[in-house]
Amino acid sequence: MGEMVSLTAEDGHKFAAYRAAPKGAPKGGLVIIQEIFGVNHHIRNVTDSFAGEGYVALAPAIFDRAERGFETGYKPEDIELGRGIRGKIDMNDMVKDIRAAVKSLAGEGLKVGVVGYCLGGTLAWLAATRVDGVRAAVSYYGGGVADTATETPRCPVLFHFGETDQSIPPEHHTRIRAAQPNLPMHIYPAAGHGFSCDERGSYHKESAALARTRTLEFLAKNV
Repeated sequence: MGEMVSLTAEDGHKFAAYRAAPKGAPKGGLVIIQEIFGVNHHIRNVTDSFAGEGYVALAPAIFDRAERGFETGYKPEDIELGRGIRGKIDMNDMVKDIRAAVKSLAGEGLKVGVVGYCLGGTLAWLAATRVDGVRAAVSYYGGGVADTATETPRCPVLFHFGETDQSIPPEHHTRIRAAQPNLPMHIYPAAGHGFSCDERGSYHKESAALARTRTLEFLAKNV
């Protein structure tokens, strides 16, 4: 459904993005923010799925700053590869790439939201606090959100976390709620990290479906 396009960040960095468009008039635009596994098969499918819901969806390849075209699966060795690439890129530079994606969609006359997973969940939160023009942000299991929870969001934000997530303990939820008591947060009792990814062993179908429904309702209201 989609195609690869090129974007340029504010510092001149050129990078790829996967873009998918709906068949009819779009409801708005969505920036889909990757996990540490790149703009891989799963993220492209997610981007296509949001296009199927009526949005122009754009997934920026934020790892292009370290390795162009990086994408991998979900085996233990893939996780180590992804972490290695992540460690080479400053979070502020990733935010620059998200900002460029938001501006690209806004330049098409679209209202823009962001949806991010894992690393992308953290970046979705930072997009809400640091990027102009974002109308709504949805963060799935963003492990870095608690560390920046005192930042001020510029738009509505929705959080999804898995209760059995070993990498994001309940203490993180407590810190976020303390800093942002008015932002909705859903904790899925039977879900672990990556519960929304149907290509991971941690996929939990029921929790993923419920989170998806809540996400679409939230986007329909705010984007």
